[in-house]
Amino acid sequence: MHVIETAGLTKRYPRVTALDALDLAVGDGITGLVGANGAGKSTLIKVLLGLVPATHGTARVLGHDVATDGAAVRSLVGYMPEHDCLPPDVSASDLVVHMGQMSGLPYAAARERAADVLRHVGLAEERYRPIGGYSTGMKQRAKLAQALVHDPRLVLLDEPTNGLDPAARDDMLALVRRIGTDFGIAVLVSSHLLGELERVSDHVVVLDGGRLLRSSATTDFLHATGSLLVEVQGPAGSDRRLGQALVDAGLPARPAEGHLVEVPVAGDDAARDAVRDRIRDTVVDLGLGLVRLQERHHRIEDVFRDGGAGRVDQSA
Repeated sequence: MHVIETAGLTKRYPRVTALDALDLAVGDGITGLVGANGAGKSTLIKVLLGLVPATHGTARVLGHDVATDGAAVRSLVGYMPEHDCLPPDVSASDLVVHMGQMSGLPYAAARERAADVLRHVGLAEERYRPIGGYSTGMKQRAKLAQALVHDPRLVLLDEPTNGLDPAARDDMLALVRRIGTDFGIAVLVSSHLLGELERVSDHVVVLDGGRLLRSSATTDFLHATGSLLVEVQGPAGSDRRLGQALVDAGLPARPAEGHLVEVPVAGDDAARDAVRDRIRDTVVDLGLGLVRLQERHHRIEDVFRDGGAGRVDQSA
């Protein structure tokens, strides 16, 4: 069963169409929801939660129609909003306990679950401090904790690394990955940073202007491109010497970023092995050291650079 299904889902505002006839199916695991700012990511999440009504079409979450059974959806789903919406004079412990009770947990169970999830997100020592004194990273962890307190079957994470420095982003992405792999909770995580989704997602959904641009397994984005990257050690300009020697030997070599040489390859394993052997022999003939010889793989950002939604941020 899909955890999320939409059919013709449309959301129109007076001057903009946020979602445009969106047909989508999301399964278990970690699904990355990517698109430029304004692509419809946050609107989709709010519609799925039953917080914003759709103009047309249908959406089902964990088998429930969001238009008629929003309360049931929200009891089964955890939601981490993008923006800072935490009360500054309340401790993380009190906030998470309260959110657990709002989700239907008895007080004692809510306190026990709050202690567990705050420990999981790394706020065990700071859980009794007022949230107003937290760093941005700690606030994001508190938002994540309240999304997990009622043991949801699905969590919707809206830009969970928003405002974080690189180290804090890495920590947050590790937590997201743990939710999906260790806890077995389905995750829909939105971001405009392609490199982040590449690292944590099993599946990627791409929105552009409220429309579905692509939905596929992350590995489909990261397929081998049919080329080899070669890195050599030697005097300055060794990469250029190697590239020219390979061209002279009949291989269509070309320069690649980082003083590398890229050699397109095609054919079966025997043909590819023959190209590898010729590259190796050429490196030896030039008196250079072979540092690296590997297949080149796409990153998700390469897909967009080569013809996808170019407005998406390609940083990681």
